[in-house]
Amino acid sequence: MLPQTDEQPTPLSSHLEGLAARARDYAEAASSANTRRAYAADWRHFASWCRRQGLEDFRPDPQVVGLYITACASGAAAGDRKPNSVATIERRLSALNWAYAQRGTPLDRKDRHIATVLAGIRNSHGRPPVQKEAVLGEDLVVMLETLDRGTLRGLRDRAILLLGFAGGLRRSEIVSLDVGKDQTRDGRGWVEILEDGMLVNLRGKTGWREIEIGRGSADLTCPVIALQIWLSLGRIDHGPLFRRVTGQGKEAGPDRLTDQHVARLVKQCAMAAGIRGDLPEGERERRFAGHSLRAGLASSAEVDERYVQKHLGHASAEMTRRYQRRRDRFRVNLTKAAGL
Repeated sequence: MLPQTDEQPTPLSSHLEGLAARARDYAEAASSANTRRAYAADWRHFASWCRRQGLEDFRPDPQVVGLYITACASGAAAGDRKPNSVATIERRLSALNWAYAQRGTPLDRKDRHIATVLAGIRNSHGRPPVQKEAVLGEDLVVMLETLDRGTLRGLRDRAILLLGFAGGLRRSEIVSLDVGKDQTRDGRGWVEILEDGMLVNLRGKTGWREIEIGRGSADLTCPVIALQIWLSLGRIDHGPLFRRVTGQGKEAGPDRLTDQHVARLVKQCAMAAGIRGDLPEGERERRFAGHSLRAGLASSAEVDERYVQKHLGHASAEMTRRYQRRRDRFRVNLTKAAGL
């Protein structure tokens, strides 16, 4: 629940009411559904902590916020069993900043009560980011064999894995695709199947981009063929691309899959295929998630780095290198180049 204002809204004419409704729709479209859910949960967390301390949450007080993030870092915030990571604290702070801005009372994040405390938290608790294991090309082939090609659900999941890997897509991007352009209100892109491959038109974090996905060298591992089979047998020609399977597994329903399905799918298939079998089972399960597909393409594609960067939609080569789990890190040896 977001903070409420005490100001009375100005009465609007029916015409302006219609514009106001459209404005609310545009404001909602400014951030993804996942972001809005996370921000709402963070606001509830903050409001609960304020109530426990006998504090008011409707006024953006930097000192109160500074105490709150201190409680998060120490594990003393509402309902926390352990200290929050730096990334979680920064997200919670972004959520508060967004919520107060919606109310028209922005929070001053540069205030010393916030900025200095946050800098100290970063210095004291900051750690390198924990990266998910990359699903490499050879891993994906084995994972596909764990899915039943004789069921509609299995065919759908094959298409999800192949499209997600070949497109280097985030899990939210995979499930947000439609069959065609402008078919649903919640769609964030669509696919076009061509003779040599398919185009994925996607509205991502940095705007619209077009992703080219070529056909595979074999039918069983071709993302285009896998998608065509799913669409044909699922009798899907309009609306969400990937949907829940209903009717005892024999029909494609109308409801769009959530991004959690992609994360569970990657995890389950990696476990069933025995990927990273050298690790304990609990550790293996934590290593894989939806992002494993995106990192897998970046790590497997033996092409010039700039092509991978463009495909993933990264603004810098440095960001692309973070995704490349398997690469020649010492191909350029500056030590020897300097004469040592």
